[in-house]
Amino acid sequence: MRKINGLDFILLVDDDDATNYLNQRVIRKADINTTVEVAVNGREALEFLTNSGKFTNNQTLPQAGLIFLDINMPGMNGWEFLEAYKKLPEDQTRKIKVLMLTTSINPDEEKRAIDIPEVKGFIHKPLTAEKLERAINVYVF
Repeated sequence: MRKINGLDFILLVDDDDATNYLNQRVIRKADINTTVEVAVNGREALEFLTNSGKFTNNQTLPQAGLIFLDINMPGMNGWEFLEAYKKLPEDQTRKIKVLMLTTSINPDEEKRAIDIPEVKGFIHKPLTAEKLERAINVYVF
């Protein structure tokens, strides 16, 4: 497994189980030594980032990571998550990169996402090995 400095975790934020399963397979096949967590909506993602700073395996939450964020989810959608995320302390988010990963082909949503400084990129589903490598090489570090 290859360790990528500055990539301690990948957080998949999507309400679709099949998508999360496929994304996890893509990440696993890339042979990256990192923790992968799943949140089914923005609220769960915020809990992951703030609630006791723990992964599901009880390791302390690392500083650096990558979030793949869907737009349309029940409970708290991607836009609502970003509004709450902006309010987190800068020292908590400084080394986290947020990428929208969505089926949306609406150019207004892409422009809206890119206009948010916390969003580093807009990727169309499905996540592929090539898209994952580009996200790591271009957006991460």
